[in-house]
Amino acid sequence: MDMHTVVVGTSGTTAEDVIAVARGGARVELSPAAVEALAAAREIVDALAAKPEPVYGVSTGFGALASRHISPDLRAQLQRNIVRSHAAGMGPHVEREVVRALMFLRLKTLASGHTGVRPQVAQTMADVLNAGITPVVHEYGSLGCSGDLAPLSHCALTLMGEGDAEGADGVVRPAGELLAAHGITPVELREKEGLALLNGTDGMLGMLVMALADLRNLYTSADITAALSLEALLGTDRVLAPELHAIRPHPGQGVSADNMLRVLAGSGLTGHHQDDAPRVQDAYSVRCAPQVNGAGRDTLTHGALVADRELASAVDNPVVLPDGRVESNGNFHGAPVAYVLDFLAIVAADLGSITERRTDRLLDKNRSHGLPPFLADDAGVDSGLMIAQYTQAALVSELKRLAVPASVDSIPSSAMQEDHVSMGWSAARKLRTAVTNLARIVAVELYAATRAVELRAAEGLTPGPAAQAVIGALRAAGVQGPGPDRFLSPDLEAADAFVREGKLVAAVETVTGPLA
Repeated sequence: MDMHTVVVGTSGTTAEDVIAVARGGARVELSPAAVEALAAAREIVDALAAKPEPVYGVSTGFGALASRHISPDLRAQLQRNIVRSHAAGMGPHVEREVVRALMFLRLKTLASGHTGVRPQVAQTMADVLNAGITPVVHEYGSLGCSGDLAPLSHCALTLMGEGDAEGADGVVRPAGELLAAHGITPVELREKEGLALLNGTDGMLGMLVMALADLRNLYTSADITAALSLEALLGTDRVLAPELHAIRPHPGQGVSADNMLRVLAGSGLTGHHQDDAPRVQDAYSVRCAPQVNGAGRDTLTHGALVADRELASAVDNPVVLPDGRVESNGNFHGAPVAYVLDFLAIVAADLGSITERRTDRLLDKNRSHGLPPFLADDAGVDSGLMIAQYTQAALVSELKRLAVPASVDSIPSSAMQEDHVSMGWSAARKLRTAVTNLARIVAVELYAATRAVELRAAEGLTPGPAAQAVIGALRAAGVQGPGPDRFLSPDLEAADAFVREGKLVAAVETVTGPLA
């Protein structure tokens, strides 16, 4: 476990810190400025709570019930009740890293001093994170408006010592038992605090941040596998020349072309077809790889811009302003994040689609320029990689279904008070599946392309140094090369891990230096 400490201040956080806490188990600490801001905002809430005039979230009900003024003797019960009643999720448990990101990002907003919770509430959330306690959050329950209400409510329930949570050992137990085991006192919520713990885009934002990190690795990996397929197909690298991409200056396109060109440097395979079987142009899936991969890269850049803005935001309703006002707003609406999550699912589907087309070309003896059918050892006796491509095709088809946007599918709730919602949580959940499947698709191309390059090498053609480095690292990772048919699933799973864990990019960079 990574035990470095992330300090949470008043001005937001970074994607790197989210990943450190969510995936690396980094400890969390409130800065002195954050504690001061929390205390100052709480004084404002306490002053408003003492007045006879109703203030939303402080002395009223919530949502469609906001017209009721709540007497002081019922306000603690009101805050407990909103957490209990909103913790209404159903379905499978959400992954630990998602819940940790969700909690950390809610803590980030609490620390801004715009929510009005007491410092001890924020400190308890930090303590729960540091103890490795993960509230049980369910797949279904968020509409992505008023934030991720149900998921955040399950987290707030843990702070109260209620509901279930998972310990650092992975065992689910009553939250009260886990808090007691770590010496953490459950919080007794006061005015506005229950509401402040529930009202944010934190779940969808956490999943966006992690998806962006994963997709950056996959886009660089896909540049590499596209180059390896070009090499195996005896294609030409002339289409990657910088001057060709300079006249259509999309930044991502230029980056992908440069990555591919560097992977192909020194290859004895590229352009070899011109000696004996000239081709005027390679197929689109080979020739247009920089354009497709690059467009996806530019979408990632836009997604990172939106994520950075949201990471700098304090999302709550109502919010405490520096001049002492407590104002209602609509900043909890997840539309900006939801749109980007859907955009990323679309580009993941298209990257998977073009990747599969290159794999199919490698396996088809009529289009592979001399490679054996299905890259089989003894075609007919051996099926080679025929069914590996079936698996890849099934994954591509699934990606296309996952690319259908969630953010256009608003459904009204809360007696029509919340009559337009973002569905950002749903967009994030399907993107996580898309990212997982995209890694598998890239892994199948890697598996096929490296086998094809090795078959070319057996014919006396010399692969480039980068291709040789990839093949060496892949074989060292237990992924076998050409030969008679064998149980393929373990090889494909190992290739998937090789891609997901960044080992493909690392292997190439031993030759090329850092890729973008």
